Amino acid sequence: MSTPRNLLIFDMDGVLVDVTASYRRTVIETVKHFTGAEITNQDIQARKNRGGANNDWDLALEMIRERAVPPTREEVIAVFQRIYLGGNCSGLIREERWLAGNGLLPRLAQRWRLALFTGRERWEALHTLGRFGAQNLFDPVIGMEDVVREKPDPDGLFRILRPMEPCKAYYIGDTMDDCRAARCAAVPFIGVAGPENPLREDLRGSFEREGALAVISDLNELERTLP
Repeated sequence: MSTPRNLLIFDMDGVLVDVTASYRRTVIETVKHFTGAEITNQDIQARKNRGGANNDWDLALEMIRERAVPPTREEVIAVFQRIYLGGNCSGLIREERWLAGNGLLPRLAQRWRLALFTGRERWEALHTLGRFGAQNLFDPVIGMEDVVREKPDPDGLFRILRPMEPCKAYYIGDTMDDCRAARCAAVPFIGVAGPENPLREDLRGSFEREGALAVISDLNELERTLP
């Protein structure tokens, strides 16, 4: 079977995987470790909805700086990764929940080539794909170390698009940084504003104002939005 010329590029967190109990909880615990302050998922989502908060290490550092004398970025990353990864990936990463329904991605792969552009380190993305049996569905997988500039810069999208020259391409993401990266790359954007998002209606409105092709509340609605 020939490789489809049409391309779906997915973000990972909040799109393929619910990270409420992993990355979001890690931001909360990291800020508490350094400041003693209790922030909420809504506090985090408000930053995400504004944009410029793609990297959760830097988001945690920014929220720490607002509340205490800041540690170094390296110290924040060390604590963050210890909470998130634990020993041998036994930390909060184990709390992630796969969002794609049974058969969704294999069905899409019959008509589309699937790629992944995530703000995670690539090995973390591959680990999670492998854990949920999806490691062979995405090619390429572009992570944070593969780009010079992170989202909202479109560098990662261009690294996928330019070698392939697809007939059609779409980017599916859940943050304003995803939306703006797609716009800068001239790729139609499909936003996900899921029920786990405490500010989902605000995000939906922002996506629509930024020109999203569609906004869905569940990844499993994706097939209905595609031509």
